Amino acid sequence: MRLARIGAAVCIAAVLPSLARAQAWTPPSGAGAVTFGVQVLENTGHRLTNGFIIPDGRSRNASVRVDVDYALTDRVSVSAGVPLVFGRYIGPGAPPFGYLPVDECHCWQHGMQDLGLTARYGVLRGATGVTASTSVQWPTHDYPYQGEAVVGRHLREWAFGVDAGRRLDGVWDRLIVQGNYSYAVVERVLSIPNNRSNAGLEGDVLVTPRTTIRGLVLWQRTHGGLRAGSPPPADFEFPGDINTPERIAEHDRLLRDNYVHVGVGASYEALRFDLFASLLFFATGTDTHTGRALTVGISLPFDRHGF
Repeated sequence: MRLARIGAAVCIAAVLPSLARAQAWTPPSGAGAVTFGVQVLENTGHRLTNGFIIPDGRSRNASVRVDVDYALTDRVSVSAGVPLVFGRYIGPGAPPFGYLPVDECHCWQHGMQDLGLTARYGVLRGATGVTASTSVQWPTHDYPYQGEAVVGRHLREWAFGVDAGRRLDGVWDRLIVQGNYSYAVVERVLSIPNNRSNAGLEGDVLVTPRTTIRGLVLWQRTHGGLRAGSPPPADFEFPGDINTPERIAEHDRLLRDNYVHVGVGASYEALRFDLFASLLFFATGTDTHTGRALTVGISLPFDRHGF
């Protein structure tokens, strides 16, 4: 049960769709958890296609998410979750891709985002854990998606992936290494492909029987999308692939968003709940944001057999 609770505790939104991710081990039949997570994102600028940073176009986003995870059998588990998202454009000045009314007011926008459903199958469940998964993401309603301070991208997605983990008892019985990869098929807009690959790697150290600290790296590669271009800021006038009014209007959800994020996290397992927190830094990338993300949350495990 310890590994299953680690899987729940390491769950961090980290600008990814679901809190219930990176689970190399499925929990035992009848076990589950209700997870509440809060995330604050500070977007401090934009990176162009050559990695050059434009410090304009800053925004702040926050989200509150609830996920429910339940094991149907020792190998099969399902989860569902949906976030309430808040966004506010900060400035200074106009965003690099145009000033829209949603951003001109510099006020908070909010709304429910996308419903996420995931099914997982535990292939291996020993010292080495391997779990395959498939998931869908569906917008909950017709929310605005154009601008910086918006709820989300309003795109349907289907993804499949695999998580793998290993207890390194032969090296150090307090060390666990996990990795994951997923490929998402994303709804096309303007006939532009926008699928993506995501991968992550983390190392968990059990500093006490109840406390875990971790380091992690997240990577994303978009297979298609629009480029922002590579000129210095003074010459920035929608270059590259963002070159028509239709594409400019769709830039936020169609950018070729490639990044590497690095971070640290910690979790604490109490008798009836787990606490977790993480801090991510947007280390590098192209056609993406610069910034950082703080996530905190609580997971409430339950066992049907204990009711």
